[in-house]
Amino acid sequence: MPLAVSLAAENAAAKTQPRPATWYLESIGVYGFEPSAVVVLAALVTEDPLLLIGECGTGKTFLLNSLSEALGLEHRHYNASLIQFDDLVGFPYPSEDRLKVEYLETPATVWAAQSVLVDEISRCKPEHQNRLFSLVHERKVQGLSLDNLVYRWAAMNPAGLDSDSGYSGSEPLDPALADRFALLVEAPDWSGLDASARRRIADPSGEGAISDDGGELARSLEIWKGVFRERISQCPQPIVEYAVQVTSLLGNAGFRLSPRRSRMISRSLLAACIVSGSEADETVFRAVLDASLPQKAWGAEIRPEAVAAAHTAAWDLAHASGKRYWLTEFHSETTMAGKVRLLLNSCPDPDTGSAAVAEYLARTELANPWDGVAFAMALYPAAASGRLPCIGAEGIADLGRLVSGSLAVEGAVEPYASPNGHISMSSYLGYLAGLPAARQDRARQLICHLAVNTILPGDFETVENNFHECVVLIAGVVAKEA
Repeated sequence: MPLAVSLAAENAAAKTQPRPATWYLESIGVYGFEPSAVVVLAALVTEDPLLLIGECGTGKTFLLNSLSEALGLEHRHYNASLIQFDDLVGFPYPSEDRLKVEYLETPATVWAAQSVLVDEISRCKPEHQNRLFSLVHERKVQGLSLDNLVYRWAAMNPAGLDSDSGYSGSEPLDPALADRFALLVEAPDWSGLDASARRRIADPSGEGAISDDGGELARSLEIWKGVFRERISQCPQPIVEYAVQVTSLLGNAGFRLSPRRSRMISRSLLAACIVSGSEADETVFRAVLDASLPQKAWGAEIRPEAVAAAHTAAWDLAHASGKRYWLTEFHSETTMAGKVRLLLNSCPDPDTGSAAVAEYLARTELANPWDGVAFAMALYPAAASGRLPCIGAEGIADLGRLVSGSLAVEGAVEPYASPNGHISMSSYLGYLAGLPAARQDRARQLICHLAVNTILPGDFETVENNFHECVVLIAGVVAKEA
């Protein structure tokens, strides 16, 4: 049963109407978090740890305390920069039989808490940060389970690896601790608020009021959690596929996400789709991805263009099928050998293979034409002789146009020079001389063709290694067929 159908059935049974995610926050007096509303509510559904990151005065603490009030939770709010561990657990004393240690509880101790907010977590002393690790990750302190604890929240100011972050006391969060937070939501500053949010925030009329929405959030949350528990055992395939692909794509772009993170992305996506009432809303997937990058907690640079590209490719792969899925997977593959492997092993038909070849050659023409030439020179001999049925006549023609004449290039390398005059062809002789005979001949052909066409790369060794890997793959397939 699709998520939207499940949710609609639950709403009908409860006689409630679905509301936009922003409504739930506004109804408890929280404004400015509209872009992240679905993500925040998804964290309530999964009950996974949530971290808010933002400038001072952006409402991080207010949001989390307001949620606890609206849900009627037994809440604890600790300032990590000041907290002593006894504040959490109470004062230890021996039991009457002196066989174990018990704790003298106070209204501030954590044992009865249903929700905990660790504020200013990036200002926490290292020894306390380590103790808070098990609280965030396992709902435990001193190895003892916190049976009542449901929600683990934290907040921090931006932390950078340089001294210009503006918050000298806010240190980068330890990556292991940051990775325990399923969602890391950035609180918008004044410049990121629209006119309506600015006026509502500036209006002091509701100051000090208890956050009370008449139980609407609690009732909806019960419904959402019910659907989540029902669907988590059979998570929709597009959600799992998106998590798999975006984790891989970001890793290829230099942003490592842990295997645990990929599962947290799936959980958060499922919950966010339930909250939004749709499993086909691309903006929801992007919002969850943006809130799933733990690097922001230790101030690492995050390239928006790389995240956007990974999201687009992962979305296409997750929602594609058949030939379209294969083409998307082909173009998402970052290595030349990986593309050749897909062509050889799983290409649906020659027409699809030809389309993949044409699109790849077009993409490399302006950005890195040497890769296109190496790709074509690796494939063309076997394709032209009919030994690569994965590529049709049009694809073979495209490959042939690119390598025309190059396979007949012979002679010494020395006469050729790079177009800008800065790279002498003779500088490659040492590299060529170190290659085995057959590979040396192929590499010589490749470098001569690139030089003749004035597209010689600065890093020929990398191009040649990629070319050789592709040749080996193709030779293996041809040998099996022979």
